Amino acid sequence: MDRRLLSLVPQAIGHVCATVGWQWVGLLSNIALAWGIASILAALAAGGDLPVATASVLCAGACAGKVAASALSQESSFKASEDIKFVLREMIYRKLLRLGPAYSESLTTAEVVQVSVEGTEQLETYFGQFLPQLLYALIAPLTLFVVLFSFSWQASAVLFAFVPLIPLTIMIVQRVAKRLLSRYWDQYTQMGDGFLENLQGLTTLKIYRADAARHQRMNAAAERFRIITMKVLRMQLNSIIVMDVVALGGAAVGVGVALSQLASGSIDLFAFLFIVLLSAEFFLPMRLLGSFFHIAMNGMAASEKIFSLLDLPEPPDKPLRFERGDAIELRDVTFSYKGDRTVLEGVSLDVPAAGMTAIVGASGSGKSTVAHLLAGGSDAYAGDILVGGKQIRSISADSLAERIVAVRIGSYLFGGTVRANLAIAGRKASDDEMWSALESAALADYLRAQDGLDTVIDEGGSNLSGGQRQRLAVARALLHDADVYVFDEATSNIDVESEERIMDVMRALSRVKSVVVISHRLANVAAADRIYVLDAGRVVGFGVHDELLESCAQYAALWSHQRDLESYRGGAAHEAHVEL
Repeated sequence: MDRRLLSLVPQAIGHVCATVGWQWVGLLSNIALAWGIASILAALAAGGDLPVATASVLCAGACAGKVAASALSQESSFKASEDIKFVLREMIYRKLLRLGPAYSESLTTAEVVQVSVEGTEQLETYFGQFLPQLLYALIAPLTLFVVLFSFSWQASAVLFAFVPLIPLTIMIVQRVAKRLLSRYWDQYTQMGDGFLENLQGLTTLKIYRADAARHQRMNAAAERFRIITMKVLRMQLNSIIVMDVVALGGAAVGVGVALSQLASGSIDLFAFLFIVLLSAEFFLPMRLLGSFFHIAMNGMAASEKIFSLLDLPEPPDKPLRFERGDAIELRDVTFSYKGDRTVLEGVSLDVPAAGMTAIVGASGSGKSTVAHLLAGGSDAYAGDILVGGKQIRSISADSLAERIVAVRIGSYLFGGTVRANLAIAGRKASDDEMWSALESAALADYLRAQDGLDTVIDEGGSNLSGGQRQRLAVARALLHDADVYVFDEATSNIDVESEERIMDVMRALSRVKSVVVISHRLANVAAADRIYVLDAGRVVGFGVHDELLESCAQYAALWSHQRDLESYRGGAAHEAHVEL
C-alpha cells in the first residue's frame, strides 16, 4: 500500500470500505447458500423429511443477496477509482506549468504522455480492485474460520493455516516483480520516445533514405520490449500456478481432515458437506488478490514514474512582474546545455524598451540561445539577466509570456482554421484586426483567394508552404500585445518580396516596442538601432552597421561574403532570364 497515493484521493477510502462491506455481505450470502444446500443433501442421504420450503427460501434469499451485494460492490469499486485519473493528470498538468518551458531539460514529452495516460489507467485497478480485495482477503478467512470452528475446529484450523501461504508467495514474487516492472516501464518509455521522434522526423528520414535504418532500430526496440513483456507475463503465470497449487492443496487437506472426522463419527454429514462447500471460499479471495496484485504492481511502477515527475525540483516562487517600459540587460551571461558544452560565455548586451536590436553571427555562434534566454526559457545560466533592474529568475512565467513573444523558424501551427490559430494570440481580436495582421505578414491576398479566416489548417500547417507557415506565425505574434518581440530567423523560407514587407512591419513595430531580430541575412538588420555580433558564444562586436564594418572583422567578413553571394545569384538569374 502506498500512503502517498491514498492521500491523493482521501474520499476513495470510504468507497473502498463500502466495497469491502458489500463483498462481506456477499460472503454471508454464500454461507447461507451453502447452509441450505448442505441441509437438503444431508436430509436426502438420511432419508428423512426434506426441509425443502425452508431451504429453498434460504437459498433464494442467499442468491438474491449475493446478486445485490455484487452489483453494489462494483458500483462502490467504480466510485473508488473514478477520481484518481483526474487527480493525477491535474497534478501532472499543474506541475508542468510550475516547471515552465524548462521541463524538457528533465523529461521527454513521450514520457510525460505515457505516465499521464497509461500510468494513470493502471492505477484505476489499484484503487478499484486491488485495495478492496486486499482488505476483503483478510476479513473473509477470519469470518469463515469463526463460522466453521463450531463444526470442526481441526478442519477450519487447517484451512485457515494454508491461507497465509498465498500472500507469502506474493511477497516472494514482489521482490522479482518490482525490479522487472521497473525495467518494463523503462523499455516502454524508451520505445515511446523513439517512436515519437521517428514519427516527427519521418519526412527527413525519407528524404535521406534513412527510414530503413530507423525501422531496424525501432524493430530492435520493439523486440526488447517484447522480451521484457514476456518475462512479466511468465512471472505472472508462474506465480498464479504456485498460488493455485497452494489454494487447491489447502482445500484438499482441509476436506481430507473433515472426511476423516466424518468417518470416525466426530462430525455428521451436514457439517462435512458444509465444510466442503465453503472450503474454497477460504482461498478464493486471496487467490483473486494475487491476480490483481500483478496489475497493481504495474500501477505502482507507473506511480513511481509519476511521483518522480511530481518530485522534480521546481523553480522558486517568482513574485515580480515584467512592467511596461522595462529594458532587458544581459551581464556576463554564460550558458551550457546540461553542462556538456559552453554555448555562451560572458555575453553582455542591452535590449532597450523600444527600438530594434539585432543579433548576428555565423551558424552555431549562440544567437538562438540568446533568444531562448531572453524569453525566460531557462534559469540554468551564470551571470545576470535583468528586466528593469530585476533578475529575470524572479519574474513570473505568466508575466514573461504576457510581455515577451518569440517567433522562431518552424513555429507550430495547430490543426483547425486560420481564425483559431490567430485567436491563440488575440482571444478578443476582431476580424478586422486579424486581417490587418495578415496584411502585415503578406498573407492576406492568399487567404482571400481561399476561405478567408475560415481556411482550414492541417496539423502543423502541413497544407501550407514553409513560407506561408512562417508568415502565419508572424501574423499571430503581431496580434499579441507584447512589449518585446523576438524574431528568431522569422523570415527564413520566405520570398524576398514578403521578407521585405515583414521587415517593414518589424521596423514600424520597433518605434514603440522592443524588437529583437536574429537573422542570418545581414541586409535585413543593417538599419537596426544596435547590432551585436556573436562568434563562438562571445560578443565580438557592437554598434550600428557602418561602425561594425570598420571595427569588427567578423561582421565585415560576413557582410562581404553575403554581398558576393547575392551578386553571384543575381547575375546567374539574369543570365538565365536572357537565355530564355
